[in-house]
Amino acid sequence: MAQTVDELRNEIREAVGRYERVESTAFTKEALAAICTAVGYDIDTNNLSSKPQMRAGILWKIGELNDDDPEQADRPFRKAELEAIAAALQNE
Repeated sequence: MAQTVDELRNEIREAVGRYERVESTAFTKEALAAICTAVGYDIDTNNLSSKPQMRAGILWKIGELNDDDPEQADRPFRKAELEAIAAALQNE
């Protein structure tokens, strides 16, 4: 059976050392920063980038985007993107 978006988000959270969430929520800046670190996208952890910048960087590092342009990731991850992120984290 295919995973839901919430299940994929929680799988990704757990893969990067964050906690599972009961309610359905998009990733926090802190969770995005943890994913950035896991996929090798350099960010300043003392002054976190914008969510679109971090989402773009994650997608760029896993090969879903050609660069880390935040205008290409100005909305929460879609299901196919979450599946690609989860697969990339499993291969790490």
